[in-house]
Amino acid sequence: MGLQRSFSDITIINCALNLPLIVISIFANSLVLAAMWTAPSLRSPSTVFLCCLTVSDILVGFIAQPVYIATELTRAPFLYGAMFGLTTLACGVSVCTMAVISVDRYLALHYHMTYPHIMTAKRALYITLTVWLTGAFASCIKLWNTSFFFYVTAVGIGVCITISTFSYVKIFLIVRQHQLQIQAQHQAVQNLKTANRTLHLNKSAINTFIYFVFMILCYSPLFASMLILAIYQKHETEAWNFADTISFMNSCINPVLYCWRLKELRTAVLKVLRKMSCSHIGKS
Repeated sequence: MGLQRSFSDITIINCALNLPLIVISIFANSLVLAAMWTAPSLRSPSTVFLCCLTVSDILVGFIAQPVYIATELTRAPFLYGAMFGLTTLACGVSVCTMAVISVDRYLALHYHMTYPHIMTAKRALYITLTVWLTGAFASCIKLWNTSFFFYVTAVGIGVCITISTFSYVKIFLIVRQHQLQIQAQHQAVQNLKTANRTLHLNKSAINTFIYFVFMILCYSPLFASMLILAIYQKHETEAWNFADTISFMNSCINPVLYCWRLKELRTAVLKVLRKMSCSHIGKS
């Protein structure tokens, strides 16, 4: 009886933690999406990936988490399939997009002269579509085989983390090399423009590295739980559900990091907030 009550308390606490995350995720990511939509200066192939990440984070808060809470509280069998499908789609697209962004930043640094020709808006859209189709396919595996679903989820998260880690190790080495070059370039006036571009790319790489660190912190518990459940599915307990909540938390953290690290985006978000405030005052 005591054990059952403990699990019930865990469920209530877990659901209570998700409620504020839902509000923050929807509101913050919607602001970021609106800012990117209204600010022409933010439109670029790299922004396509950022929009993809923002949309997936909105879906986490708007659809995946409410269904997750309903499933946890009701234990309705028909909700389980929807919960696994939606959470895998939204969170899967989010973590995959973070890996894509890390590769994109590596390409921007390594091929900084030819990058605009390598990563076009059309190619970015194709990559984004592939990410969403992959997420949709992964979300359907649970209907076929539960154990294989846990394996695929664990492997998918592991692959994304590995790709991001490799990309940021390469980025670190490039940034260190650029810092040495910048010192020499600043001595020549004719190379100042190249130095400024390199500084901008380095700053962009550092920004996305911060996103990567938080992705690791948020998705590592889910990776561990999926891997353990794939091997020892009989040991599943409600305590594992906190790993889901921690992964949901990443959808709230991302927009805060965007606005903190990207000045142009922060300015655009503030403009959207001012317009909302003026509109509200005008109506009242």
